[in-house]
Amino acid sequence: MKQLKNINGNEAMRVFIRAGGISRRGKGDHVNIKMPNGQIITIPDSKELKIGLLKAAIKKAGLTDEKFLSLLK
Repeated sequence: MKQLKNINGNEAMRVFIRAGGISRRGKGDHVNIKMPNGQIITIPDSKELKIGLLKAAIKKAGLTDEKFLSLLK
């Protein structure tokens, strides 16, 4: 199974949208995603995400690492 390394913002954005999030514009190259639990996740659109930012976004979205990876496929 793929690890949480080398995931860029576009891939992560698609996963959060599959999990029920709604994409909104952010400032610059950032995207805001409103999740069904009411939390808003802000991630850069094009850059590769660092592991700490990605894990914090997954936790804020109410997902587990395994659920995130299964939606990534």
